[in-house]
Amino acid sequence: MLTSYDGLCGIGELAERAGVTVKTVRFYSDRGLLPEASRSTGGHRRYGPESLDRLRLIRSLRTLGLSVPEVHRVLDDEDDGNNGDNGNDGDLAGGEGRAGGALEAAVAGRLRELGSELKALRWREAALRLVQECPPGERAGRLRLIGAVPAPPSTAPLVRFWRGWLPPRMPARAVGAFLEVAVPQPPDDPAPAQVLAFARLNALTLAPCPGTARPQPEAHRAAGARGSAVLYAGLAEAYELAGAHLRRGRPPRPGEALDGFVAAYTSAYGVRDTPAFRRRLAGQLAADPRIDRYWELVGEVVTPPGLRPEPTPGSAHDWLLAALVAQTEASPTQAT
Repeated sequence: MLTSYDGLCGIGELAERAGVTVKTVRFYSDRGLLPEASRSTGGHRRYGPESLDRLRLIRSLRTLGLSVPEVHRVLDDEDDGNNGDNGNDGDLAGGEGRAGGALEAAVAGRLRELGSELKALRWREAALRLVQECPPGERAGRLRLIGAVPAPPSTAPLVRFWRGWLPPRMPARAVGAFLEVAVPQPPDDPAPAQVLAFARLNALTLAPCPGTARPQPEAHRAAGARGSAVLYAGLAEAYELAGAHLRRGRPPRPGEALDGFVAAYTSAYGVRDTPAFRRRLAGQLAADPRIDRYWELVGEVVTPPGLRPEPTPGSAHDWLLAALVAQTEASPTQAT
């Protein structure tokens, strides 16, 4: 309750009741968050009885980390709800109509920002431990590696790497589906070893290619743009089947996974699956450019230390190729 005869109070009394400084009250008033009811004959600010609750609300919103413009939108939203004629009580926590919408949007946005900030802090903590735990002679090199990775880390260099590797004019949907599998998302709470693996992966994708152009697999040229989409869709299914064998520690073998692997190529090329085709395919794939180091690092990024590495498209491809080579070598005239 305000003590003055007219129900208004000065800036000092308002600040004292709200538990803030006069400078704070003046700051919010100057920015239109806390309107004055009037000015005294001496030019001093006077505030109405509703100003105390409004000032406390402003302080709460600012404590949550909302910016001044966001607080302005929340207050405007509340004012619209209170002044409307739709029966809305203006409850910020869940009133009908517009009231509360600005608060919900601001809180959701702040939560997203905090999630990113926490991820960056966890990444920096793991990076610091990586430097702290490594031998002194390796620190300079590791600092260069992790210094090239922003916090939170970005996968943009990895995406650019694959867009240069994949066939040109490959349908966007097929490219997106492949990138979801081929580009690992950095762990939210990484171990130092995972930070190191991601930093090395980042450096690998940024390194200049030998020669004037990145070598492309023969499979890309043979399939063409339309066939490449068919090829990668079929390979994804074969890699998933091979991954189940890898998780069980099974050696490469003929079966459904290998048949699906070969079928991906026959469908893309428009040819029949014959023993001769399997022999040619085995030779072609064995001669194609390899990026084994990429897939090795992907496994380290996605797998916490001490656990068996999760299968990657690269490890599944190696398993299937080994099965294909073994099959064609065992049956030079007939591949089943």
